[in-house]
Amino acid sequence: MADYKFLEPYTFAKKGITVKNRIVIPPMTEMMSFSNGEVTRDELRYYRIHTGGAGMFITAVAYVNDEGKGFEGELSASDDRFIPSLASLADAIHKNGTKAILQIFSAGRMTFKSVLRGKQPVSASAVTALRKNSEEPRALSEEEVEQTIKDFGQATKRAILAGFDGVEIHGANTYLIQQFFSPHSNRRTDKWGGSLENRMRFPFAVIDEAQKAIDKYADKSFILGYRLSPEEVEKPGITFDDTLKFVDEIKNKPIDYLHISMGDVWRKSLNDKSIDTPLNITIKEHLGNDIPLIGVGDIQTPAEAEKVLDKGIEFAALGRESIREPEWVEKVEHNDEKAIRYTLSMDDHDALGLSGTYWDFLMSAFRPGMQVSVDKTTDRSLFNNALDDIFGGGETGV
Repeated sequence: MADYKFLEPYTFAKKGITVKNRIVIPPMTEMMSFSNGEVTRDELRYYRIHTGGAGMFITAVAYVNDEGKGFEGELSASDDRFIPSLASLADAIHKNGTKAILQIFSAGRMTFKSVLRGKQPVSASAVTALRKNSEEPRALSEEEVEQTIKDFGQATKRAILAGFDGVEIHGANTYLIQQFFSPHSNRRTDKWGGSLENRMRFPFAVIDEAQKAIDKYADKSFILGYRLSPEEVEKPGITFDDTLKFVDEIKNKPIDYLHISMGDVWRKSLNDKSIDTPLNITIKEHLGNDIPLIGVGDIQTPAEAEKVLDKGIEFAALGRESIREPEWVEKVEHNDEKAIRYTLSMDDHDALGLSGTYWDFLMSAFRPGMQVSVDKTTDRSLFNNALDDIFGGGETGV
């Protein structure tokens, strides 16, 4: 077997859970679920093709309540009736000991009335996102805020009962949890808004509620992760200094890892050009050894994954590369790196399980970054920066 740090197992200190290696498949939007949020056979086939190598596989995001649905073809964890559907997904991922992590969220203002079947999108405040075709949301009442927090706990319970090994709370990519943290989308004057401390209250309440569900329903150790975007381009918006204060505080919460959503794992600040250190490095310095970090963003080769660990980051996540090459880990383990695919053939999409709306999505929004073999060479760095601008830090985690 090749001698790489990323092939070594890792044990989460707080929970005593060991994953077989440090490679993670991050959450990637695939839009393959039924319209009601149940898993489809095509979706299960995709996961079965791509699992088995990485230590952890984080699913495409699942919404925690009906108001939280962000797009068509999205997974649902909004009701107990979805537990059998989620169980089939967890079972598919568990091949060869890969840990199955369900990502959960509410889209907040980043959705549309058409997706919500006529309902107005909700957010921390009635502030429209600065994105094309965005719709004005209504502000959640205090009672609705409390209920949404409970909904995250209930979704965590369903993940436990479905046989997942953990959940990842999606606090990134400008969705509802980030909307509460952001001074752009949160103009509230109650305890959920205003000061930086108040704007942290909602995400931390969600974490606490998820842990309550774990304590009540899990009969074995269960991983609790959190994903965030380090900056916003909106003015006012989340600054990197805000994020570092958030990171300092989240260390006191019962999370097992932090996952930073960016299109380039070595990205520096989008807003402050005086920052000359990659954001992940600074975040890791603040985390210390208390909480492991997942680095994601255009990691392709074994050397690039190893560099992530050499810099002190505990996990390397392969997004786009895992789509092109489901056997990436196995080929590294078998000293067959020359056989790793770094381009995507148009003729391979069915064999890779890239069906229907997922294939259409990749070939429209993501084609420049998928390195399609018949296309001209793409400047990876330009695409990665575009991801940050379009999707607030890499919507699909690739």
